[in-house]
Amino acid sequence: MKKIVTAALAATMLTSIAQAAEVKIGFVTTLTTGGAVIGNDQKKAVDLAIKQMGGKMGDLDVNLIYGDDGFKPETGKQATDKLLKQDNVDFVAGYIWSNVLLASRKSVLDAGKFLISANAGPGPVAGKLCNENFFSTSWQNDQTPQAMGEVLNQKGVKSIYIIAPNYAAGKGMVAGVKSTFKGEVLGTDMTKWPTQLDFSAELAKAKASGAEGLFIFYPGKAGGAFMKQYQQAGLKDSLPLYTVFSVDALSLPKFQAAGFTDVLGSQFTQFWDPTLDNPQNNKFVADFRAAYGSYPSFYAAQAYDSMFLIKSAVEAVNGDLTDMDGMRAAMKSASFPSVRGEFTYGNNNMPIQNFYLREVVADADGNWTTKIVQTVFEAHQDSYAKDCPLK
Repeated sequence: MKKIVTAALAATMLTSIAQAAEVKIGFVTTLTTGGAVIGNDQKKAVDLAIKQMGGKMGDLDVNLIYGDDGFKPETGKQATDKLLKQDNVDFVAGYIWSNVLLASRKSVLDAGKFLISANAGPGPVAGKLCNENFFSTSWQNDQTPQAMGEVLNQKGVKSIYIIAPNYAAGKGMVAGVKSTFKGEVLGTDMTKWPTQLDFSAELAKAKASGAEGLFIFYPGKAGGAFMKQYQQAGLKDSLPLYTVFSVDALSLPKFQAAGFTDVLGSQFTQFWDPTLDNPQNNKFVADFRAAYGSYPSFYAAQAYDSMFLIKSAVEAVNGDLTDMDGMRAAMKSASFPSVRGEFTYGNNNMPIQNFYLREVVADADGNWTTKIVQTVFEAHQDSYAKDCPLK
């Protein structure tokens, strides 16, 4: 009996020690190269979230470890493998780029860890490659351009020309707008990614096509280069611009400083805006601006949400990180406070959420920012969910 009691006490102590340790979170993003402007904004939001939590999720200390993908799929996979094999993280989050996520997903899921995308949403991970341990705090790539396609229909645009980069996300954006736009696509140029920054030839072809509108997707540095050349070409009146992920809180201060006035009044679609009126978003935007002196980007908003999603999972199981079923159920419920307000998860663990038309405006202090013009889609589910075998 003494041996049994001693063994039971030892087991209890071991469990207590395990649960009193820490939760390790790996966050893979771009911290060097031209994509670092996005990655650093994500990092600001993640650091802010952990600070607001007091460095804890429940009783566990948060050990946050960043991995730099270097803007390359192979580098991103190496960073992911290090987080799993050397750092032994419990969760892996982040991933700006679809090709980096696709290169890294198998490592995380095969290791039996949770994978949280804070941006990338390629079709395969929402469809046939869906996994019970994969969750997104952003969107599926096609959804935002699908909303723009519907906006074009509502505006009565009959024809468009499309220019986008030739990689996974670019292809998804093009597929998305084509799936909902009811007019004619007069041409599609897929440019080299990420090295091509001269779009003069594509702009000339778009102008010559006679299209009523120009749809583009160029995140980060490429977006700035495109906007400059579009304004220099003087196409605003003859070829109105419709964008997704090319105008955001990261690019707007630069556009304003450079005098790219064609951006003012431009419209684009997205699931989030800094003016969304809910307690979590109000706190996030106010604290982000106080800490960093700028509006947060949607990249930051999604990264911020990823930390609160993980927090909800850890606290649901009282810090028992071996309870995968309990953590999975907690995340599936989407009961954490999100900057987008209430939403649900689909069978493929992608958000079912609203999408809005946003417009670039000047705030009361003259800073360029955005506001919501209208709700385009309510409770929108991605089209790949039907290919996901999960229930």
